[in-house]
Amino acid sequence: MIKRTVFIISFALTLSAAIAGQNTNSSSPVRPRTTGANSNARPSESQRATDTQKPKTASPTPRIAQNKPRVVANEAPGSASVLAAFNALLAGIRHADVNAVASVYSNSPRLVLFNNNGTVTKGWEQMRKNRESSYRDLKDVKLDIHDLSVVMLGRDGAVVSCLWTQSQTYKGTPETASGRMTLVFKRVGKDWKAVHLHTSPDKQDQSRVLPSEQTTPSPTPTPKP
Repeated sequence: MIKRTVFIISFALTLSAAIAGQNTNSSSPVRPRTTGANSNARPSESQRATDTQKPKTASPTPRIAQNKPRVVANEAPGSASVLAAFNALLAGIRHADVNAVASVYSNSPRLVLFNNNGTVTKGWEQMRKNRESSYRDLKDVKLDIHDLSVVMLGRDGAVVSCLWTQSQTYKGTPETASGRMTLVFKRVGKDWKAVHLHTSPDKQDQSRVLPSEQTTPSPTPTPKP
C-alpha cells in the first residue's frame, strides 16, 4: 500500500514537471523589428506624406506688361481721298499731262492760282491754256515733295501744304527750282477738287521783301586778343 502511494505521488510530480516544461517551450517567441528594405511594415502617415510630397518650385516672376507706344498717323482722319486727288495732280505734272492736271482743279471761273513767278491765273479755262503752252516744251520732269501736311476743314474742305523741288528740261535747257505750295480742296459730289493754289519760292528775292521783314544776319563776334 505504501509503495503504491509513493508511486502515485512520483507520477504526479513527473506529470506536473512535464506540463510546466511544455508551457514554457510553447510560448511564441518575440519577432525582432526589421528596418531593412524588405520590411513589410506600413509607413506612418507622416512618412508617406513626406515620401509623396513633390518638391516646391519657385513660382515664376509675373511679367509686367508694358504699354507699347501708339503709332500716330500723319494723315488727318478722312484725308485719304484728298491725298488721292493731290497725288493725281503730282502724277500729271511729272508726265506733263495737261488733261490729268486740269481734271484735279475745279472747272469754275472762280478758280484762282497764285503762281510761283508772281503772276495770277483766274478761271479754269485760262489755267488749262497756260498748261498747254508750257507743257509741250517740258521733258524729264522730276518733282519731289517734302513736309506734306493735310488739314481737314470739316466734311467738305481741306488744305494741303508742302515743300517741293522740281527739275526739268525746258526747250532743251535744264532748270531746277524749289518752293512752297498750298492747295485748298473742296468736295464736289464724290470728288475732291482744288479751288485755289498758292506757290512761291522758298528763297525769296530780298529786293521784293519789305525792309521791316528782311532778316539781318547776326554780327560775327570779335575774337578777344
